[in-house]
Amino acid sequence: MTMIRCLDHGFVELVDAMGNDQTIVRSARVSYGNDLEMQSIKADRALIRYLMRHRHTTPLECVVLVFHIKMPIFVARQMVRHRMSSINEISARYTELPEEFYVPEPEHICYQATDNKQGRSGVMEHGEQEASMLEVEASTTFKLYQGRVKAGMAKELARINLPLSTYTRWYQKFDLHNLFHFLSLRLDKHAQYETRVYAEAMASFVKERVPLAWEAFEDFRLNAVTFSAAELRALARTFRVDSSGAAMEADNSTWPTDRERTEYLEKIAMIEKLAP
Repeated sequence: MTMIRCLDHGFVELVDAMGNDQTIVRSARVSYGNDLEMQSIKADRALIRYLMRHRHTTPLECVVLVFHIKMPIFVARQMVRHRMSSINEISARYTELPEEFYVPEPEHICYQATDNKQGRSGVMEHGEQEASMLEVEASTTFKLYQGRVKAGMAKELARINLPLSTYTRWYQKFDLHNLFHFLSLRLDKHAQYETRVYAEAMASFVKERVPLAWEAFEDFRLNAVTFSAAELRALARTFRVDSSGAAMEADNSTWPTDRERTEYLEKIAMIEKLAP
C-alpha cells in the first residue's frame, strides 16, 4: 500500500516510518532490563494491550510515521488543530496553485443539524444544483486568481480570495501516541465526513504498520467508553451486580488476557461496593 485516493483530487501517502510493534515492546521492557530478550507474540500482544489500557504512552512515541497528504484547505485546518505533529506545507507565496478544488457529491450536501452546531442532517433536495454552483463559483475565483498572477501581482496577494475548497499539500509527521489521539477524534462518527475520509486512509497505514498496537487502540480507545465517578454511582443505583454472574462472565474464554479478566472483576467489585 503506497497511496490512498481521497475525495476528488486528494490522497494520503505514507512516505516514511520508523519502528513497529517490536519497537514499542522493547522500549517498554528496557525499564526492567530485558529489552534484548526475545518474547513470544502472545507476550508482546499482552504487553501492548496493557500499555494502551493503562495509558503508558511513552513507548508508543518511539514509533514515527510521516504522511504526504493532499486535501482541501478546510480539511487541513481541522487536522492542524492537533498540536502534536510536525508539518511542512506547500506555499502559495512561492508557487502558483493548480486549479484543483473540492466539490462534494450531492449526497453529501446536507442541511445544518438542529441538534449539533457543527454537524449535518438530511440531504438537501437540490444537492446536484448546489454542487454545480459550488463548482462554478470556485472555478470563477480561480480564473481571477490566475489572471492576477499572470498580470504580475505578488502570489502572496493574488491567493487571498481563493476558496477553502482549494487543495493544499503537506508532509505531516506523527509519533504513534499522538496519531492515535488524532484518529480517536477524527474517526468518530461525529467528525466531518471529508476529514473522516482522510483519517480512515491514515488508519489503513497504521493497521498495516503496527497491527498489535492497532488492535489495542481499537479495543481500549476507539471502541471503548469510560465511566466517571458520578456515572459509576448512577450505574450502581440502577442495578445490583450479581457477583456470581460477574465471575462467570470473567471466566469466558473470549478474554484476550488473564490480566484483563482480573481487571474486569476489579471493576465489578468497585460497582458492587457502590450499590445500595
